[in-house]
Amino acid sequence: MSADNEAREPLEPRVGPVPEADPQFRPYHHPAAGWGAARSVTRFLVEERALVDGPRAIMKMNHENGGFDCPGCAWPDDTKGLHLDICENGIKHVTWEMTRKRVGREFFAAHSVTELSGWSDYDLENQGRLTEPMAYDPASDHYVPISWKDAFEVVGATLRGLDSPHRAAFYTSGRLGNEATFLYQLMARELGTNNLPDCSNMCHEASGRALQASLGTGKGTVDLKDWESADALFILGVNAASNAPRMLTALAEADRRGAQIVHVNPLVEAAATRTIVPHDFTDMALFRTTRTSTLNLQPRIGGDMALLRGMAKAVLEQSSSDPKALDVAFIDRHTTGFEEYRALCEATPWEELERQSGLSRADILKAAQVYGEADRSIVSWCLGLTQHEHGVDTVREIVNLLLLRGNLGREGAGPSPVRGHSNVQGNRTCGIDHRPTDAFLDRLAKACRIDPPREHGLDTVRTIRAMRDGEVTVFVAMGGNFALAAPDTPATYAALRSCDLTVQVSTKLNRSHVVHGRAALILPCIGRTEKDHQRKGVQSTSVEDSMSMVHMSVGMKRPASPHLLSEPAIVAGMARAALPDSETPWDWYIEDYDRIRDTMAEALDGFEDFNRRVRLPLGFRIKQPARELVFLTPSGRAEFSAAALPDVVPGAGTLALGTMRSHDQWNTTIYSDNDRYRGIKNLRTLVFMNRADMRERGIPDMGPVDITSTAKDGSERFLNGYTAVPYDIPRGCAAGYMPEMNVLCALGDYSTQSDQPIMKHVKVTIVPAAA
Repeated sequence: MSADNEAREPLEPRVGPVPEADPQFRPYHHPAAGWGAARSVTRFLVEERALVDGPRAIMKMNHENGGFDCPGCAWPDDTKGLHLDICENGIKHVTWEMTRKRVGREFFAAHSVTELSGWSDYDLENQGRLTEPMAYDPASDHYVPISWKDAFEVVGATLRGLDSPHRAAFYTSGRLGNEATFLYQLMARELGTNNLPDCSNMCHEASGRALQASLGTGKGTVDLKDWESADALFILGVNAASNAPRMLTALAEADRRGAQIVHVNPLVEAAATRTIVPHDFTDMALFRTTRTSTLNLQPRIGGDMALLRGMAKAVLEQSSSDPKALDVAFIDRHTTGFEEYRALCEATPWEELERQSGLSRADILKAAQVYGEADRSIVSWCLGLTQHEHGVDTVREIVNLLLLRGNLGREGAGPSPVRGHSNVQGNRTCGIDHRPTDAFLDRLAKACRIDPPREHGLDTVRTIRAMRDGEVTVFVAMGGNFALAAPDTPATYAALRSCDLTVQVSTKLNRSHVVHGRAALILPCIGRTEKDHQRKGVQSTSVEDSMSMVHMSVGMKRPASPHLLSEPAIVAGMARAALPDSETPWDWYIEDYDRIRDTMAEALDGFEDFNRRVRLPLGFRIKQPARELVFLTPSGRAEFSAAALPDVVPGAGTLALGTMRSHDQWNTTIYSDNDRYRGIKNLRTLVFMNRADMRERGIPDMGPVDITSTAKDGSERFLNGYTAVPYDIPRGCAAGYMPEMNVLCALGDYSTQSDQPIMKHVKVTIVPAAA
């Protein structure tokens, strides 16, 4: 690696556009969605010159017949056939993909990689859609055109030349459809490795491991109909208005029918107040808002487990005088470990629960009362609970609470993790798992006639370490922007640059194309909005939402370039080149994706009769044994957890910092430097702080600050010159935007329970900026 390549990227990369005006902060007091969302969408469509194509695409989104599924979040399609079940972020996501701007050979000829490395990430993505495969030329420091045949041979020859298949890693983002996912994992396993890191390793790994341990399933048990019939909804660590905006419809409907809605988050987000759902035309016309919460609780960062344990303690205390407080029959018939858990709750003093949660006993009892009075309760959560050292224990505590009152296996009740990207859950279902079970591998071997490797592979954190240390020399990424999504940005950059070959399958230019290995390929693919023409006609792909519904996605637009290939075709091309003696019919699969689905029906549990069922209205739901009170655990029962309560109180002078997205952002894609729901304009390099914490440190409102994080190993990382924004957040807590703040999360700071980077609980000190 040359010194020039090492020095290309600044330690603290900008990811948003350069502000055109001074930063502003004005607290947001308006409803979520509504006219604010309508204005934002209109402005975005005008800027992208998509006033005709954008609305046309919007009218096709989420339709049962024709059109395509929204490629944004994983919230389920409306069960009542609502044709306008759309959101601001979904429209932006689609329009961003449908841009008329193009990045072809002329662009790369005009701009060296060194020059592009100095651009903001907003500017990189804003250049438009990639149009043809490109290869990095180190002599000129430019990407140059390469044919698909030659690109596949570069990948194939490099993989064939490895002394071990474990020297390659195959990353997946949540955008990849089920069919491409299945072929991708098949290729990796036929090569001989389970090195299949994915975005779940950074997001919901804790959820899967916790639910598997407690219930014998790695997924939630509820569906959207359950949301429509629950008496109480508990929403923990979720910013619904930005991360799953269509949830607002479910919350508004819940309020109208009299359900209780409890939001638990260090920040009171806009979705936790009130909304105007845009497709409720009467409400829009009359500016009539609907509540989206009946109670808001603001625990300290990491304090959710103490809150949940306190609620359970209150339920158990009530049961001494009210036998109906517990579902004794359910506990006796379907669970194990209850008495140990009861003893643990009784032994935990209220003072400790208050200290760790950051909430008063009265507030905890309010939440417990809502839970105790509801016949049917759903608990939902997102990354606010999982990206912690104790994420697995916290999710298991959710299950503990649900089990106490038999909130499982019946309508309107159960655990409901909120997944982020549209098919992140489908990726795992279809085989992207570095720790596959023997049962999965046995079935895969029989269906595909291969001998898959049995040893566990590398997850995301370990892949970065292995690349840095020269143990992994080939990195292939299907979608995403790994360079920015991963923790410890400088370490991740160094790891990618240590590779012999990096391959990025993408739709648009991003940071991962300019932070690359000694050899690098950009392989452009069609987007989900576009028609996928193969030999047997236009093809469809499937995705799985966060509630286990699998449904079709069919593009409607002409591809951005005639030189683009589909993701399944790209995987097949790489596989043919890397596995010249393979008996897998890669070309035959690509002619007709029904053939892939037929093989998936043989290989994947729950996908039987795949081709017929996926074409039913709204698709089909993968069976969930725990929903039927069948628990695939060692005991054959739902298992209470008796984990010790962690100490999450920051030490003297330190703060617990959590990273998050802004509203005008989707994953690492930044649409603007604004965050409407938090009152921010023209600013991303900020940190939200409690005003009392600011005053204690001599920091004025909107004053410049320096931030230092301290890792488990004692090493330090820095962000300088950030702006401190006074905000309604508990004392001892702070928050700021990813991916900028990923710099502060050390590669070694990952959960020992889930192996996830601890991006929601970074220990920091914040002081006025040095002069």
